[in-house]
Parts: sequence; C-alpha cells; structure tokens
Amino acid sequence: MTKYLGLHETLDIHELLTFKNLCLTKAATMGVLATDEQLKNILADDVKTGTKHILELKQFITKREDHQ
Repeated sequence: MTKYLGLHETLDIHELLTFKNLCLTKAATMGVLATDEQLKNILADDVKTGTKHILELKQFITKREDHQ
C-alpha cells in the first residue's frame, strides 16, 4: 500500500494548514490585546491546541515513507 497522499489530499491539508495558521495568528494577537483574564486564558488554550494541530497536520505533508 502506498504511503503517499494524492494531490487533492495534499491540497486539502494545505487548505487546513492555512486556516489553522490564520486562526493561530488571530488568537495570539487578540490574546495580547484582551483585558479579561478568562478571555486571555481561552485564547492561550486556543494558541496551544492550534499549535499542536498545525504540527500534526504538517506531519502528513512532510512525513514520507517508502511504499512496500
């Protein structure tokens, strides 16, 4: 079985990465501007989980294994 992604799958992951990066940038920026502590905590959690999700998505594009 091939371990490579098809072109449409790669493009879908790129689209998800673009969206997640935009969300991460917005949450990080708004976290600095927020004055409410509860909102700051929510945005900080979103930054942490967003970063984790981006790293996981990047593995699909960068992790290439030989097919057998």
